[in-house]
Amino acid sequence: MAAFDFIKDKLAAQKAGTLYRQRNCIEAIDGSQIKVDGKWYLNFSGNDYLGLSQTSALKQAMQEGVDRFGACSTGSSLLTGYHYAHQALENTLCQWLNKPHCILFASGFGANHGVLQALGQKDSYLWLDKLSHASLIDGALDSQAQVKRFLHNNGEQLQKFLSKNPSADQLVVSEGVFSMDGDSANLSELAVICQQHQAWLYLDDAHSIGVIGEQGQGSSSQIKPDIVMATFGKAIATSGAFVACDKGVFDYLTNFSRHYIYSTAISPALAWATKASIEMIQREQWRRDKIVELSALFKKQLSDEVTILPTESSIHALIIGDEEKTMAIAEQLKNRGIWLSAIRPPTVPKGTSRLRVTVCAHHSANDINILAKNINEVLINAR
Repeated sequence: MAAFDFIKDKLAAQKAGTLYRQRNCIEAIDGSQIKVDGKWYLNFSGNDYLGLSQTSALKQAMQEGVDRFGACSTGSSLLTGYHYAHQALENTLCQWLNKPHCILFASGFGANHGVLQALGQKDSYLWLDKLSHASLIDGALDSQAQVKRFLHNNGEQLQKFLSKNPSADQLVVSEGVFSMDGDSANLSELAVICQQHQAWLYLDDAHSIGVIGEQGQGSSSQIKPDIVMATFGKAIATSGAFVACDKGVFDYLTNFSRHYIYSTAISPALAWATKASIEMIQREQWRRDKIVELSALFKKQLSDEVTILPTESSIHALIIGDEEKTMAIAEQLKNRGIWLSAIRPPTVPKGTSRLRVTVCAHHSANDINILAKNINEVLINAR
């Protein structure tokens, strides 16, 4: 048997199960359109929710950051990688979210994994919502804690889990907006449950930061989670992530989170641009208003025969079911000039493959009408 022969076998199984994945190179971006292989498409698969990534103000802030601080941090945050731009961004985040401390990570995956791995000590418990992101699951499983997932948004089952270990350290983990379904956590219920059981609440706010709240503070503006994580690569339109917390957790992560200690800090130019992006988010309420308006239009224009999951977010999941059928529908839409990626297992449970529509502020009403018209035609014809 050849070395690592399983690679060939696993790839063959992916292809046979319509689960094989390949990258697509984006050649150009113009507002809501992307260019792939020489052809332009209306893009409904991106996470640039507020439409900030292509704005001249953000580009100028990035250039200013490069001019002032250089392109690279040149080291980890505990060596020579922590610059004034990082400190300024952390201060902006703390003021925005009303949290005493913030710590920056190179990615949302690294932040989630790094925090849960560090906090999950022996004899502690991590309770994760069933639909938690892979980074949360991996971080929990790579810790020393005992880990279990409660049924999605099921406070009753969570109560039962927490009540079994009243004297232990317990961390409840959820997302503000769930990335594949687009629905929200019942945050008020989670906050009450955690308080009753003296558990901490960890909130992954990646898909609601910038979009929800009076100044875009995300789902955490509705309650006061003990720890909040959110990424910069979605509505904030840069790259990296942060964790907002109290001083004790901040000091602990600085000393014990391997992702933080051993990763090169994000570019200071990127941090400077992120600070500028957050300031725009606070000022420009119209971007959030537009998402609400366009999302309502999309739902209104869809045929009653199209199955869409309930959501108040930018994410609209159209459940198809079968993987092969979902891929075929996505290809048909692509042929009509619409880029709408198919989401398949293991990202979602088997039998729930879907099209995940993201409505962003750079879309127009005409874009939405074109999308709904084509979805109606393709999905109804596919029945």
